Amino acid sequence: MIVCYAQGGGLGHLTRIRAYLHTRGVAGEPVTILTGSPFAGDPRVVAGHRVLSAPAGLDRDGLARWIGATLAGLRPREFVVDAFPAGLSGELSAAVVPPGTRVVHLARLLRWDAYRPLLAADPLEFAETRLVEPVGGEHRAYLEAVSSAVAPLTLADPPEPEPAVAVAPGGWLIVHSGPPAEVAELVAYALDVAAIEGTRPGFTLVSPSRPDVLPPGVAHHDAYPAWPLFARADRVVTAAGCNAVRQLARWPERHRMLPFPRRFDDQYARAARARASTGA
Repeated sequence: MIVCYAQGGGLGHLTRIRAYLHTRGVAGEPVTILTGSPFAGDPRVVAGHRVLSAPAGLDRDGLARWIGATLAGLRPREFVVDAFPAGLSGELSAAVVPPGTRVVHLARLLRWDAYRPLLAADPLEFAETRLVEPVGGEHRAYLEAVSSAVAPLTLADPPEPEPAVAVAPGGWLIVHSGPPAEVAELVAYALDVAAIEGTRPGFTLVSPSRPDVLPPGVAHHDAYPAWPLFARADRVVTAAGCNAVRQLARWPERHRMLPFPRRFDDQYARAARARASTGA
């Protein structure tokens, strides 16, 4: 069995875990995902994998005890830790993992100065850390100190049927999973960019929920995954999340991104890096 730890409220953690499992070719092996994400109740997202969530109201120590007891009961061959090497609140340490469990870290860009205080005195020791994007120097140095191997990993999303969403020729996609205030800001940004570019496309918002107020001419669809639609859009407007930037790397001329502040994710650095790499 493989147990994946994807703690965080966004959709991106679960999307990245799905891509990791597909990329590593573990089809047929039982997978359990430990997560508190509200998107874990959507069968389109979890793809039939078993999901376990910690009881509500646990503090960091209580969550650590729950993780340790859960892993002891499941006895996984591999424990995959997404994004945060010590967990979202510092709940992961060497003490929670049963002896003999192979631990893998799936690393992405972090605001390391903000995250570093959460590191445990007895950190997880990773058999390997796979970098889904480059990380900062101090972050990289820490991962090399606690990992037997550190290497990049190019993720590939599992093949998916194209969602039944009409994207007219020359149409623009706006893709974001929330929160609602950010969705509204992203829609406004897309309208502004279209005006600056001197075009009046049809707009399609792909988001789990419809905003209370949606400007005229913007259609809404709850479609997952959204990436199969990207090839048919003239522009794709997103935040600067790890998955969106990764999935749109082949179409930099179509991608327009608006970074948002996050506690630990550095969307601003990611957007600047993407801009520099394409010369946009």
